[in-house]
Parts: sequence; C-alpha cells; structure tokens
Amino acid sequence: MLKKIVALCLVAIALILTSCVSVGGGLQSFVDTTDGYEFLYPNGWIEVKVSEGPDIVFHDLIESTENVSIVISPVVQEKTLTDLGTPTEVGYKLSKNAIAPKNSGRKAELVNAEAREYKAKTYYQLEYEVKFADGRQRHHLASVAISRGKLFTMNISTTEKRWQKVNDKFQQVINSFSVY
Repeated sequence: MLKKIVALCLVAIALILTSCVSVGGGLQSFVDTTDGYEFLYPNGWIEVKVSEGPDIVFHDLIESTENVSIVISPVVQEKTLTDLGTPTEVGYKLSKNAIAPKNSGRKAELVNAEAREYKAKTYYQLEYEVKFADGRQRHHLASVAISRGKLFTMNISTTEKRWQKVNDKFQQVINSFSVY
C-alpha cells in the first residue's frame, strides 16, 4: 500500500513539474546592444555569418532552411511606423520589396497583419504564405519596428510542410522581438 501511495505521489509531482515548464522553453536569448534589439531563437539553431544583407542570421542545424534574421534599414529620423502605413500596407510593401520581389520566382500572400504595442514602441506582426515557381511553399513571419531612425525587420520562416509543427514556437520568437 505504501508503495502505491509513493508511486502516485511521484506521478503527481512529475505532472506538476512538467506543467511548470515556461512558455519560452526551448528558446535562447540574443541581444545586440550596439544596434539596440533583442529576441529569442530556438535551441539548436546556430549563427550564420553573412557578408551582405541581414545584420544577423540563425538557422536550424537539422532543418537548415528554417531561419531567423534581422534586417536593419535607415529611415528618416522623424518617421514612425504608422507614418509608413497600416500593418496591411507595410505588409504588402515588404512582400513586394523583400519577400517576393519582381523576377524572384516567388509569390507572397499576406495572410495576417496586425499592430502590437510593447514598451512604448509599435510593432507590425506580419504573416505570409510564399509560393515558389517550382511548387515549393514556405510560411514566413515578420515583425517590423522603428527605433532611432532605423527600420528593424525580423523574419523567420520554414517550409509549409513543417509550419503546423513549429507554428507555436515561431510565434513566441516573433513576439519576443524588441527594439530600444
């Protein structure tokens, strides 16, 4: 009888402990104090050095096409994100200029666009389905913000096939992005 009670207590403790795992579990922090941004990225992802383009890129060791990047572009010092347009307008501009530019062989459909406020900054959260000429499909999330005369764009993407599996984690990553 005592063994049964101990076994039940151990099961109960195990269930309680597993329910206490944090929402950010499986994520690591990256902070760039020079450029003034930070975000979380999945465990098992490594930094990839690029000579031109994004400020930083991380990709999954196993699913190497899954990646997260930060692109920094100048804007007029006084411009705010809302000066550039609504989330939908900015989302369409981003799709035409960066995600699926003319002659790239890609088509991007803006699935969702919304604004969020965090620490007195406005962020546009954007979601795309991207189709390639060869039939491949990807799912792409972006978060856009302006700080100190710079436009920061965080991008994270995966294949459409893996989207359902990584959706929650990618949402945590995109929501963790902040500029200062």
